[in-house]
Amino acid sequence: MTVTTAPATPDSSRVSARLDDSDPPWPLRPWIMAAICALAGLGFYLLVDHHYDDALSHGRSALATGVAVAAVAFVLGVERRRWQWALGFAVGWGVILGLIAWQTAAYNIQGNPVEWPFWSGILAVLVATPLFQTRRDVAPDWRFWKLWAMPYERLHSHAWTDAVIGAASLAFVGITFLLTVLIGQMFKLIGINLIFDLLNDEWFGWMLAGAAFGGAVGLLRERDKLVATLQRLVMMVLAVLAPVLAVALVLFLLSLAGTGLQKLWDSGFSTAAVMMAVAAFAVLLANAVIGNGSDDRATSPMLRWAAPVLAVAVLPLAGIAFYSMHLRVIQYGWTPERIWGAIAAMIALAYGIAGVWAVVKGRRDFDDWLRPLQQKLAIGLALLALFLALPILDFGAISTRDQVARLKSGVTKVEKFDWAAMAFDFGPSGRAALADMAKSIDKTKAGLANWALKAKDRWALDRDSEEMTARDAAFGARRIEEKVRVFPAGRPLPAELYALLDERSLCRTTPCIAQWVGDGRVAVVSNGGMLFHFAIDPATKTWNDYYGGSDPVEQKRRELTADDVEKGAVEVRTVTRRQIFVNGKPVGGDFE
Repeated sequence: MTVTTAPATPDSSRVSARLDDSDPPWPLRPWIMAAICALAGLGFYLLVDHHYDDALSHGRSALATGVAVAAVAFVLGVERRRWQWALGFAVGWGVILGLIAWQTAAYNIQGNPVEWPFWSGILAVLVATPLFQTRRDVAPDWRFWKLWAMPYERLHSHAWTDAVIGAASLAFVGITFLLTVLIGQMFKLIGINLIFDLLNDEWFGWMLAGAAFGGAVGLLRERDKLVATLQRLVMMVLAVLAPVLAVALVLFLLSLAGTGLQKLWDSGFSTAAVMMAVAAFAVLLANAVIGNGSDDRATSPMLRWAAPVLAVAVLPLAGIAFYSMHLRVIQYGWTPERIWGAIAAMIALAYGIAGVWAVVKGRRDFDDWLRPLQQKLAIGLALLALFLALPILDFGAISTRDQVARLKSGVTKVEKFDWAAMAFDFGPSGRAALADMAKSIDKTKAGLANWALKAKDRWALDRDSEEMTARDAAFGARRIEEKVRVFPAGRPLPAELYALLDERSLCRTTPCIAQWVGDGRVAVVSNGGMLFHFAIDPATKTWNDYYGGSDPVEQKRRELTADDVEKGAVEVRTVTRRQIFVNGKPVGGDFE
């Protein structure tokens, strides 16, 4: 590809300082990018704006995701030359991420699109953006299957520049909001509330955030020589930390040789997560030391020795993380989160193997071997992240089969089984398995399966699956009518009130008492002595929470045992008390 340098206009040097002479100045770029992101912010708001009691439709979630991703990808990757490539890249990823969000939102009954596949798609976009930028700069045509034939120096520079510009633009968004709030408060002091009122409107906030982000990206792109200087400064600062982490890792790994791995499992933290986070920092700091190319690598002997140590240390860290995930799966079985964790550990292993191989082959010049390996790993990571984000592999179905098999074999007891995960984390396969178990001849299993299926969200199950006892499990399987002692005994509760008690998660795993205290009024005592009031609303003729005119905060809680609630005598007494009244109004609680 023959690239000609665009002639600069007389005033272009005042607004542009381009790193690549092939990119002509674009003085209007900040304003164009700000307008694009402001419109994207408004569109995003219009798509996600809904009553919070109602779930957002899957189609609107998908469109909102597509608009946001396409706008950000476009403003980060566009140049005046080959801007059609950037538009196609952005729209393509917007469509892909929108479809992923639609499928993810439809997967579980909560309708939340921001799940693991969504984050995998975001990772694919972030990795693909510098690959696209490099290919756009040097490719003679659009044949993207030749991604490996790219200069590493330019690819590495694009990756770091995107990170710096993105972080700086997000910081600028925060500063913009702070300044707008201060200006709004300043005018509010003199009775002009326009800006303050606009800030309280969500549409304005999204437009302001979009305009600030897009404008900052456009401004920094027009001064990417300054950004390159900032990038080198960031890499220098990070490189200084490389020897610190290298020494710490050497001491840590030597200590493990003496203490063994058991202390890691006993620490109470997620060993796999910590090891992979440290491995990621090791890769980051090693790249800060080796720079964009041989001419850009650090010259300090301490830094030159720290980089290969960090590259080699990634492998044992990834190995520990993978082994930790292996033990967790053996102990508790597969879940979608553990499958994602195992995949992340294998990616870390791949980077660790590449680092060891480069050090063995290149020794002190290991970075000449590592750079092409990292380029291939980046391409593979983008493709893998995209593949995992698409609805090709159903991690929920895999997890359901494993967990159900463990339950049937007796490895997992009924009272230890994670019914909430089956209902809300494993997708259609999990709920289908619950529907099958609801037909089981085992009444406890069938009752708990029905219980999980009827819950509106996982918190409505109102229990910790690891602490639930067999007695609680058996009780939870019973119908709500069987869990409530009603007084007077000859006056049953209406079905609507039973449904309200079930909705409020009362009497889930422990018995409770319902005492009629008047026409259309019922007091409910739960295990532990908490008192709740319910009454018929005269206007709607429906049952609602009601506090009988007393402040619930002032109610005295009487500690009751489960036997008290289940078997104890119940009576209603008239109690005389003393309380202060001011102008006929009660103040505080009773003092005698």
